[in-house]
Amino acid sequence: MTNAIRLLVRGLAVALPLSCAMADDASVGNGGRLYDRNCSQCHGDELQNNAGVTFDLRRLRAAEHSRFVNSVLKGKRAMPSREGALTLEQIEDIWAYVRAHAYED
Repeated sequence: MTNAIRLLVRGLAVALPLSCAMADDASVGNGGRLYDRNCSQCHGDELQNNAGVTFDLRRLRAAEHSRFVNSVLKGKRAMPSREGALTLEQIEDIWAYVRAHAYED
């Protein structure tokens, strides 16, 4: 392997994880803003559902992604459907925010 290729590979090995981390941070930030506008009225500010009336989103495990998306799109009990009100990308950003603040699996 030439020195130029080695340097390129090393650079990618450093840059790719950093870009993924920055993308994750951006998703969490966007998700937090979307959560504040669309979810916090019922699920509480900063996911702090102190009234206990609605589901504590911090309890969602990583494996429950499809359950989360389905509940957002279709609604559940008193929760209205957000289909058409939120894009799939916005729902994924909210999921990133929820998972960033979730209890450990």
